[in-house]
Formats: sequence, C-alpha cells, structure tokens
Amino acid sequence: MEVLSCSVDSVYVHKMWNDHELRKMVNKDIPFAMLSDQDGSIGKSYGIYDEDSGVETRGRFIIDPDGIIQGFEVLTPPVGRNIGESMRQIKAYQHVRNSSGTEAMPAGWKPGKQTLKPSPDLVGRIWEVWKVSQAFDD
Repeated sequence: MEVLSCSVDSVYVHKMWNDHELRKMVNKDIPFAMLSDQDGSIGKSYGIYDEDSGVETRGRFIIDPDGIIQGFEVLTPPVGRNIGESMRQIKAYQHVRNSSGTEAMPAGWKPGKQTLKPSPDLVGRIWEVWKVSQAFDD
C-alpha cells in the first residue's frame, strides 16, 4: 500500500505545515509523500478542484493496483476525515481482492471478522450472517 497526499499548496507550505503544525500534533513527520498540485491539474482530473477559489476540496481516493478507483470520499473543509475508517476500508478492499472476489465485507467489517460469501444460499440470509459477524461491536 502506498499513501500520497496532494494539495494546491507549494512544497514549501507543506514543509512549514509538517514542521510547525503536524509535528506538534503527532510528534513525528508526515509518514507519506505530499505532492504539490499548484496548477490544480490533479484535482481537476478527480473532480475536486474549485476553479473559482483555486483550491481543492478534501478528497480521499482508494485506488487499486490496477489503477481503478474502488472508493472515494469528498468532504468540505469544516469536517475532518477519519483515518481509522480509511484504513478499515483499504483492508476490506485488499481482502476482497485477495479472495478474487469470492468474499464481500458486511458494513463495518473489521479484519478478523466474518465475511460474506456471495451465493444463492446467502439470499434472504444476509441479515442473519451480518448479525452473527458482529460487525458493529463498538
């Protein structure tokens, strides 16, 4: 898995943010590459660049090894993202990929929990299997 971040800010602004903000919040440097998209071309290709303000809306894209977007979330600035949920989703997509699509993850699935195995026998029983999987154990 590779994580990249991207914004319209310059690499110098990224460095200042890391050194003067992030490091104070998590006591370490940002653990992934930060890309500068000053012309907005990357944001435009993902549909999150706002031409009027010259900024990109906060977006998270899960892209599989074949370059296919499997999931995405776009939030306006007042609401922060949940890295725990992002990691859970990445692990779920990886599990589905590793099972060659023979397994699916119920809502709230976490690694180690029961998965769904799509088949005619599952029709009409998803709730029963989902409930047993204890997907929402918090």
